[in-house]
Amino acid sequence: MKKFKWEGVMPAITTQFDVKGNLDLDTFKINLSHQINAGVNGIILGGTLGEASTLTNQEKQQLLAVTLGEVNGKIPVIMNIAEQATIEAIRLAQKAEYEGADGLMLLPPMRYKATDEETVIYFSTIANATKLPIMIYNNPIDYKIEVTLEMFAALESYKNITAVKESTRDITNITRMINRFGDRFQILCGVDTIAMEALLMGANGWVAGLVDAFPRETVAIYSYCKQGELEKARSIFSWFLPLLELDISPQLVQNIKLCELATGMGTGHVRPPRLPLKGAELERVRSIIKTALDNRPKSLD
Repeated sequence: MKKFKWEGVMPAITTQFDVKGNLDLDTFKINLSHQINAGVNGIILGGTLGEASTLTNQEKQQLLAVTLGEVNGKIPVIMNIAEQATIEAIRLAQKAEYEGADGLMLLPPMRYKATDEETVIYFSTIANATKLPIMIYNNPIDYKIEVTLEMFAALESYKNITAVKESTRDITNITRMINRFGDRFQILCGVDTIAMEALLMGANGWVAGLVDAFPRETVAIYSYCKQGELEKARSIFSWFLPLLELDISPQLVQNIKLCELATGMGTGHVRPPRLPLKGAELERVRSIIKTALDNRPKSLD
């Protein structure tokens, strides 16, 4: 099994498209370089922000290859697995392992509200089929399946299930996990708006969204929290919060891509069925971004 620490800031990186909807790998590399230079601790490919549901398997392959080339072994590269069928999830997990991914982020079965038993068997079957470290994505708000403490207890014996992306939006769940399992599962916050609170309650890291446009600020908050410099962390987080709230929206991809466009880190284009924002909503998001940029912290030291 590959070894790395599930900790720090791990961007759920966006996929860059040109105006015709094709992959824009040059802009993708620009964003990646900003993340690496800011000191992120890993890259997560093919999640919701990566618009995975619109990507072909060949495009996912391209993105993984490009990312591995740019990262060059400095930090782990994690591939997201979000499939309807167990057999297809196994195939993609094994393919990612063969192609050089360092780990997997694993969602429950998609488009079917599986029972607790079905979900545990789904996760454990995939874990048995790969040696890669696995982070379970626990997001009952968006995916309607909660991975409960009892389900984690049933998964505890699978040594390569090593982390959880905690997106229940219940901060107390972090303490419940630590009380029950100690450090058996590393915990990464998956909701931008409660990341600081999660880190202070013992989360090991942050699977972040707005980091795609603001990597230095995101890494600074994490670093200050872990160093105990809470006033510095709180100051940046207070400034950041209106932007972070753009992550908890059905249009989070459009929102964050507008942020990337404003900071010179993305094209702004989304792939259908997503459509660009327009009218009052576009103006609202642009206003939030402009206010944030006008008041952006000048020093993070």
